Amino acid sequence: MSIVEDARKGIITEEMKVVAAQEGVTEDFIRRGIAGGQIVIPVSPYRKVKLCGIGGGLKTKVNCSVGTSTDIVDVDMEVEKVKAGERAGADTIMELSTGGDFVEVRRRCIEATTLSVGSVPLYQAFIEAARKDGAVIHMREDDLFRITEEQAKLGTNFMAIHTGINRITLERLQRQGRHGGLCSRGGAFLTAWMLHNDKENPLYAEFDYLCEILKEHEVTLSTGNGMRAGAVHDATDRAQIQELIINAELGDRAHEMGIQVIVEGPGHVPLDEIETNVKLMKRMSGNKPFYMLGPIVTDIAPGYDDRVSAIGAAMSSMYGADFICYVTPAEHLALPNPEEVYEGVFSSRIAAHVGDMIKLNKRDQDLAMGHARRDLDWEAQFNLAINPARARQIRSERASADTDACTMCGDYCALKIANKVIKKLD
Repeated sequence: MSIVEDARKGIITEEMKVVAAQEGVTEDFIRRGIAGGQIVIPVSPYRKVKLCGIGGGLKTKVNCSVGTSTDIVDVDMEVEKVKAGERAGADTIMELSTGGDFVEVRRRCIEATTLSVGSVPLYQAFIEAARKDGAVIHMREDDLFRITEEQAKLGTNFMAIHTGINRITLERLQRQGRHGGLCSRGGAFLTAWMLHNDKENPLYAEFDYLCEILKEHEVTLSTGNGMRAGAVHDATDRAQIQELIINAELGDRAHEMGIQVIVEGPGHVPLDEIETNVKLMKRMSGNKPFYMLGPIVTDIAPGYDDRVSAIGAAMSSMYGADFICYVTPAEHLALPNPEEVYEGVFSSRIAAHVGDMIKLNKRDQDLAMGHARRDLDWEAQFNLAINPARARQIRSERASADTDACTMCGDYCALKIANKVIKKLD
């Protein structure tokens, strides 16, 4: 039985027990969430992983994406990026290579981490077709399903699969048009293939067959967001919403078959549309775990898009998003290096925490930090920081002559002055 079928039968598995302990909720809360489709725990029969619960009532999780490109194929660097992401506290890894030996890159990345690993199988299917036959439009339908199964057997825990792009979705896109075009590789590949071959998306047309593969290998389905906006002016347009409608329907079918399901959300969204997007996604999908890709809230800050994304991610988490795909400072500019991966994960982790402060009312750590600052307890401040090493480094590099204060205020530290006055009053 799948973990969904176990949950429906009232069975509390070891995975559910572990996640319940991590999250500080009851084991039956996790079981009911999985049975109802509101919580997932990505697993695999082929490898043991650090378990991670994603969904309603749980802390917002952060994904770290890595992978080669056609310009840079450095497997050792991708392994370092995986390690950097895990060191920075990512909850999952997605391996999204488009260059080099796909199997070797994925195998090395999976071996380098204890985290759940995701993938997008159609990248490999389309790019192999381009290599062999000269263009992605020559991709053979059977290869999509073959590669999905092969990647599952490598120990892939969850897969972004572009199920919601069908003829109706493309009609919506063509009628409305886009300011920023298509930014999803999967969306672009499938659109080109469907229009050239005048065929329906195989992942939609043969969805039940796809589900058989996913269920057999206990892969969590993440319904791909191929129509997401690549510019804030395209956010929440007809093509995006049409894809969501299809994905919500297919997500229900997959869950009925015993498959865990995540619904992916948009990428570029202005602040005033984030709440609408999150609540619409949640409502239409039956409150399935919602995976927000960023979001980027302004298009004019290349080089700082990890910060731009953190703004959007914090709001997304606050309104109910369960899973955030990080963005690095290199977004829109270049393939990120390990240092940028590390920074991107921390930016998204901060955003997730900010959202959870509201969504889950998790403020104990912030309260403790307030007390530590009031008391000028530097060791406690370091230990409570999201990145203790960085906090220690900055203070040590610019140490104050007064060991109680910092060099921002020095002798005129407001807390030190106030504490002395309060002691005299006592």
